[in-house]
Amino acid sequence: MFSKFKPTWMVDAIYKITPNQLKKMGIKAVLTDLDNTLIAWDNPDGTEELLTWILEMKNAGIPVVVVSNNKSSRIKRAVEKFELAYVSRALKPSTRGFREAEKMLNLKPSELVMVGDQIMTDIRGANAAGIRNILVRPIVDTDGWNTRINRFFERKIMKHLAKKHPDMVWKGGLE
Repeated sequence: MFSKFKPTWMVDAIYKITPNQLKKMGIKAVLTDLDNTLIAWDNPDGTEELLTWILEMKNAGIPVVVVSNNKSSRIKRAVEKFELAYVSRALKPSTRGFREAEKMLNLKPSELVMVGDQIMTDIRGANAAGIRNILVRPIVDTDGWNTRINRFFERKIMKHLAKKHPDMVWKGGLE
């Protein structure tokens, strides 16, 4: 039952994922959550580190698409300066937002990776869509009220998964 929550990889931060690592895995595009994955949920402006990472991806020809449960106006405000495409109201963990991103990019699930900080939405949804995924640590330790509920259950699920899968450890990049 818990296997649908198991991430393909666990990496400390999205910024530690490099174009070379992705290309070695046959990944042609990155789907990413917004809040606490790309930016702090309470700071929509992002950081220099984010800008550098996005430029590295663009220069390598790897599109980055935000797939978020947020409304369009919230995502647009956060990503327009980075010129990122996005799917709003993705309804994660359903596959709707992932399928929309696949069509937008004209790529197969095997050519994509989803990066997110929540196993209940990002990882479970990507697994349901047949997309490899990367769980990252949240950028900040606080969450909006709606995410705090998920975090409670995530801790229990992660504990169970860690017992069954000793290879589930945080890494500094894709290995």
